[in-house]
Amino acid sequence: MNCLDRLLSVLYVSTSAGLAWTAVLEYRDGPVWAACLFAAAALVPVIAVVREAEWRERAALWPVHPAGPALVGPALVGVAEDVVRAELEAACCERWWTSCGTDHDSGCPHRVPRSSAA
Repeated sequence: MNCLDRLLSVLYVSTSAGLAWTAVLEYRDGPVWAACLFAAAALVPVIAVVREAEWRERAALWPVHPAGPALVGPALVGVAEDVVRAELEAACCERWWTSCGTDHDSGCPHRVPRSSAA
């Protein structure tokens, strides 16, 4: 954990504490719905701290290229592009995309003939 990570975590925790204190004050002196709103908002920075820690753990598991970590980023981008390309090639026809999956082009192999029976 470097200095920036620590600073960000401290910022998240202090924001959460401030929102929790505001929730307590609203509960004592204000409307209950506002206290519930501030209490829910106080949980959001805590979730951010947990996600940051989880991201750091996942980043530690990324493969390191022998030439250095600078080549890992483009390699991961290439893999992501290959996955997206394969998914787009496996997708249906143009009309399926534009009609949110309700219609197919006449030459589409996934076209299901509509029955005229009601």
